[in-house]
Amino acid sequence: MRPGLMPPGLRCRGLLPAIRLASVIAGALVIATVARSEDPDPAVARGQTFAAQNCGRCHAIGPAGESPLAKAPPFRTLHQRYPVENLTEALAEGIRTGHPEMPQFDELDTEQIDDLIAYLKSLEK
Repeated sequence: MRPGLMPPGLRCRGLLPAIRLASVIAGALVIATVARSEDPDPAVARGQTFAAQNCGRCHAIGPAGESPLAKAPPFRTLHQRYPVENLTEALAEGIRTGHPEMPQFDELDTEQIDDLIAYLKSLEK
């Protein structure tokens, strides 16, 4: 048989395993990249936990849904009213409001504030 004139079955026999291996590697890289990009920011996760424990009784704290208390704004809309970073000082001093439905918060520590702000920023998307 002359070189370069191999039957199609013989030509592909060595190539198919290489193509399959390349496909498996490419798929694994895509999965790893997607999984890494979906890893939650620990500060955002802690902020979400804080919001669920302390705010979710009245506010919608997630990316969808209505607030359990109609006059409590959903957290995902706060950035439409003002920059959520502006809450840092109020959270540091403690939240005291004139309506009884809102619980009184003593001063939050810096990490709690940063976490809650990180979570609120994550809802802006």
